[in-house]
Amino acid sequence: MALSKLDQLYRQVILDHSQHPHHEGTLEDSTDQIELINPSCGDVIQLQLRIEEDRVQDIRFSGHGCTISRASASMMTDVMIGKTKAEAFELTQGFSELVQGKEVSDVEALGDAALLNGVAKFPARIKCATLSWKALEKALAAAGQDEN
Repeated sequence: MALSKLDQLYRQVILDHSQHPHHEGTLEDSTDQIELINPSCGDVIQLQLRIEEDRVQDIRFSGHGCTISRASASMMTDVMIGKTKAEAFELTQGFSELVQGKEVSDVEALGDAALLNGVAKFPARIKCATLSWKALEKALAAAGQDEN
């Protein structure tokens, strides 16, 4: 019974992030932006970042998607503000491993996004959960190229 209550709590946190997403909107002073589409379901995310002195100073997302996609984007933005590009990239890798059912050494660093570990049981949802994280990964890679 306790596990059922914990599972319900996790679901409620995910629903709350989806219905009341953090950092949703437009970032007027973005330094980097990207749009990604999940072709298997049609989810779309536009991600805007402001990177200064090698850190993610601010991040916003917009677009449309399922509950998992929106919740994951909200959770990801919470985690990334203030992180260096290297830290942010490492977190995107850890999240990708987590939702594939792999062990992650510092799961606490993922914040609420760690609650999406159950997505591993639903392979069709992995792309939904990772869409915003993949967008961030691509934006960070492009930001690195801009500096060279």
